[in-house]
Amino acid sequence: MTAPQLPPPAEAMQNLLNGTTQFLASDLHLKVHYAPYYRVGGLLRKVASVPPIDSNDYMEAMLKSIIPTHKLHDYETNGSIDFSYRGATGDRFRCNVFRSMGEMHAAIRRVQNKIPTYAELNLAPIYEKLIHETREGLICVTGVTGSGKSSTLAAMIDHLNHIEAMHIITVEDPIEYSFTPKKCIISQREIGLDVPSFPIALRAIVREDPDTIFIGEMRDRETLTAALQAAETGHLVFGTLHVGDVVQSFNRILEFFPRNEHAFIRSSMANSLRAILCQRLIPGIEQGKVYPASEVLINTPVVKDKIRNEEDEDLPAVIAQSEHEGMLSFTQSLVQLIEKERIHYDTAMEYAPSREALQSAMKGIKASAQSLVSRIRTK
Repeated sequence: MTAPQLPPPAEAMQNLLNGTTQFLASDLHLKVHYAPYYRVGGLLRKVASVPPIDSNDYMEAMLKSIIPTHKLHDYETNGSIDFSYRGATGDRFRCNVFRSMGEMHAAIRRVQNKIPTYAELNLAPIYEKLIHETREGLICVTGVTGSGKSSTLAAMIDHLNHIEAMHIITVEDPIEYSFTPKKCIISQREIGLDVPSFPIALRAIVREDPDTIFIGEMRDRETLTAALQAAETGHLVFGTLHVGDVVQSFNRILEFFPRNEHAFIRSSMANSLRAILCQRLIPGIEQGKVYPASEVLINTPVVKDKIRNEEDEDLPAVIAQSEHEGMLSFTQSLVQLIEKERIHYDTAMEYAPSREALQSAMKGIKASAQSLVSRIRTK
């Protein structure tokens, strides 16, 4: 039997990108000596119709058909590049091309052309409430890679776009969602295309008369300092951090500063922080579906004191006891997803930060339900 033949490289690249949309894949992985892989519903699946790509020359020709010309020098110099690409389906792709053992590989994330709503993302009501109530300060959306941070922020910013007349400036690497102005004026700046770096973009940003600033990733001391200063001077600032929970968010921010500056940074965070929204995507009961489990910290007076006094380890307990203020623990979020029959109990146990806490919470719910049934029967 004749082995399947690969089409011309540029055509093969477009076919694979179109396939991510067709199969609702979140990611496409391309590696020399492997068949392509899609990530669907959180799981990697081999593209059975495409043979392994054994030629690095073919792989380079495929990827160079979508790499911006101005990025090629960066790849040769640094061994990896990030860029965005708009496909024929209208979806945008966030692409990372990197060198591995002298060969060109890629991880490509599909970003849907349509900006999702809170309901489509299954976000907790506090996300929308924050947008309606907050006009200045820092809101951090955090989570590990692939936890849906970009989609969440796009939904929040587009909601502002529909309800407020303001100037929004985004600084992204690369631009993922493209916003269409509604009530807002929106300026989107891409690192490497419009401005060399986050620090350079943020040094000038306050002179560009923004009301709201979105920083694609707070990844260094200069960026974090600029974000905190902008938040303290009356701007609404959104930023992302690659961390797994609320406590790690504070650790990550502080690690960019020398120890003798921590008291100042803590004071600044206590004053300017409005909320930390940390999320993880959990596989749903319905195949291919994922749902966000969230940990939400609102900066109440109690939280301000904890931040200033270096009592970050107390924050999970504060969150667990403050659900009435809009806060939410990962355990509470998992319980809600189980109750709504969106995820299996066993799946929740795999992702729970504390299995004992989840078991206890579920037992408490069952006990309350049984007590209610008993009271109804007695009547």
